[in-house]
This record gives sequence, C-alpha cells and structure tokens, in this order.
Amino acid sequence: MNDHNNSINPETAMATTTMTMIQALRSAMDVMLERDDNVVVYGQDVGYFGGVFRCTEGLQNKYGKSRVFDAPISESGIVGTAVGMGAYGLRPVVEIQFADYFYPASDQIVSEMARLRYRSAGEFIAPLTLRMPCGGGIYGGQTHSQSPEAMFTQVCGLRTVMPSNPYDAKGLLIASIECDDPVIFLEPKRLYNGPFDGHHDRPVTPWSKHPHSAVPDGYYTVPLDKAAITRPGNDVTVLTYGTTVYVAQVAAEESGVDAEVIDLRSLWPLDLDTIVESVKKTGRCVVVHEATRTCGFGAELVSLVQEHCFHHLEAPIERVTGWDTPYPHAQEWAYFPGPSRVGAALKKVMEV
Repeated sequence: MNDHNNSINPETAMATTTMTMIQALRSAMDVMLERDDNVVVYGQDVGYFGGVFRCTEGLQNKYGKSRVFDAPISESGIVGTAVGMGAYGLRPVVEIQFADYFYPASDQIVSEMARLRYRSAGEFIAPLTLRMPCGGGIYGGQTHSQSPEAMFTQVCGLRTVMPSNPYDAKGLLIASIECDDPVIFLEPKRLYNGPFDGHHDRPVTPWSKHPHSAVPDGYYTVPLDKAAITRPGNDVTVLTYGTTVYVAQVAAEESGVDAEVIDLRSLWPLDLDTIVESVKKTGRCVVVHEATRTCGFGAELVSLVQEHCFHHLEAPIERVTGWDTPYPHAQEWAYFPGPSRVGAALKKVMEV
C-alpha cells in the first residue's frame, strides 16, 4: 500500500515522464481515446479551447470533433446526454467546469446516472466518468471553491474518487473510464500545477521535484478501492485526501508527532481495511478535509472508526475541516485547514 506503483507489473515497467496533474489527466484521456473507440470527451469549452484549466488541450486536434467536443452551458444536459451515451455503449468522460456547477445536474446524477443499473436490473449501465475541479486555490469565492464530495458518497450507485498527485490522477482516471459504474472524479484545483507545501505564504514546490510526478507514458491503472499510506507512523492515524494530504504531512513534520498519513484516494468504495489496521495500531485518529465540517465526509469516517476500532482508541477522534460557511474570497486561507490547525489536533490527541 505504501508503493504508489502498486498497479504496474515490474516486468513490464514503462518509461516515465515528469508531469503536472493537468498533464497526467490529459495523458489518461489521450491513452483511453486511442485505446477505446467508445471513449468520448466533452464539456463546456473542452474541445477547441481545451478546458478552462487546459486539461483537454490538443485532444480535439488529435481525435477530431466527433470524439472531443464542446457542450452547451447546461450541466443537466451534459450529464443526461452522457447517461444515454453510456446506455448505448459509449464511455463518455464529461467535465463539469467547476464542482460548484453540478447542482443543476443533480436529478440526472442521482435519478438516472446512479440508478440506471438498479432500475434496469442490470440490463443497462452508465459507464461514464464525471470530472469536476474542486476546492479552493484560485480565490474563486463561494461559487468556484466548493468541495461537494459528501453530496456524492451517500448516493447508492456512484463511485467517488479524488487523487492527490499526478501518478494517481492518471491511473485512477483510466480505471474510472474502464469501470462499468459511474464515477465522480474530483480534481483538487490547488494541486493542478504543483503539490501544496502546506503554507500559503511560501512557494509551492513544483511537481518536477515530487516522486509522484514520474508518470508512466502509457496505460496503467490505480485501483478504485485502495488507499495509500503516504507517511508511515505509529502515534496517530490521519485520514485525508486531495490537497490536505500535503497539509497533514507538513503538520506531522512540524509538530513532531509520528503520524501515519493515509491518502484515501477512493472515498467510496472506501478502503476500510487499511483504515482499521492503522487505527488499531496507533490508537488515535485525526480526520482532515477541506469541505465544511457539519455532515461532511469526515463525519462518516469518524463513525466508521468508532464502529470498528472503539476498543483500540486511546483518545477522542479529532476533525479538522473547512468552516461551516460558504468559501470566503477574501479569507480563503482562514477558511482552509492549514498545518497549524492540523498540528494542534495532532498534539491534542497525543495529550490524552
């Protein structure tokens, strides 16, 4: 679980290229467009423009306007069309320009996309991947910064994924495209061009200096139901995902607490075995995410740890999250759960 290359056979290891997360996502779509004629890519400004973050740049020129194309400004129409394409046998990879914009498509996501397999008794499936940039990082305020993962993890029939590095981003996206279940693929905007170093007033380390930026050039997958231990430790387990994986690592180093940091990668289905094994070893747990606290995904993690590890816990579980407010434009860094808040939680559970 510690080895991020766990999905590659060493005997068939391929050449790698240093990539940003944007480049890794583009590479995944490139690989699958070439590999499978049923794969199509579309969304607002996805074709000619290459997407608002340029994740699909160059793909329309390479594969043509029938396979990589723009969609009208209608999230409900984008998702509903993708469900129909999936039922017809295609594998659409569609982009909602910002995760904040998914709400108009809620009925299509919940009533059609998630339930098609159930409603048809397995006769029809919706093998589509719904990509959404999420979280803060661009001072986008309340309409361009949300982390709505909890909205999806409680919907039966959906898989929900959030990568934290280029290697995982490509492998998880390829696995999502090949999956016969619909996948919500959340992409932390703050990580698009480099790993977050935990401090807003320091330069962000470029991906070129991070080991997870060495991305295989061709086809590979990362399992959709496996977490990764990004920092082994013995004192406390930190459960996190996306941008806050790096916050947790910085907080552990600065606080001096021997924390084991688990990058969930797949929020649902959840790798409960890795979580339980770690918490039973450490006896303490801190949950960290960027989304709001109340009814956030962290609440489910706390509940599961209580159910499965109660007799092993040495201290109450702590949560470090965004505040229960819309994401503020001027106070983005006061809202974001940074290393100081995570470090305080680590020290608190160690004092018990």
